[in-house]
Amino acid sequence: MSGALSKTLAALVVTVIAAALETTSVAAEAGVPPCAGADMSGLFYVVPGSAGAGQITYALRLRNRSARACFVSGLPRLQLLGRTGKLLPTHVWPAHPGALAAIRVLLAPGKYAVATARFSPDVPGAGEQVSGPCEPKAFRARVWPPGGGSGSFVVRLAPPTPVCEKGRLVFSAVSIQLTHLY
Repeated sequence: MSGALSKTLAALVVTVIAAALETTSVAAEAGVPPCAGADMSGLFYVVPGSAGAGQITYALRLRNRSARACFVSGLPRLQLLGRTGKLLPTHVWPAHPGALAAIRVLLAPGKYAVATARFSPDVPGAGEQVSGPCEPKAFRARVWPPGGGSGSFVVRLAPPTPVCEKGRLVFSAVSIQLTHLY
């Protein structure tokens, strides 16, 4: 094994262990409430290199910007928004129907959770126009914290994109984001 690869693997192991210890310490706190929309921020952005076969993957990165620990769980609930805030068709589907879809993700202040969505930005579904974009371009999304937290918050889509098949987004459940993967 080369020295550079060995150092990279060692750094990854240290990062994973540190994140696990931090998550464990948050889990030890009794009565951790669900994250509230007012305490969250985020971004919904393209995963580099994910486009193929008429599909693309975006990551919904959620950050606890409060001074206290909170949790998120399950599938994100969101509403796509156009340039002026107009509601766009939005339908969230689970990536693995019938499988385990929710774990409790405890977020210390400043920490992140992530969920990914696979969708088509350019292949029209039944009843959509075939010339031009299938749906209007989404610029932002209103997100309700997964897991029952109150309120909502708005995230930016980077880059803005249409979501075909009447806004069909196939989402993974939220999970802890140990490192900045994308």
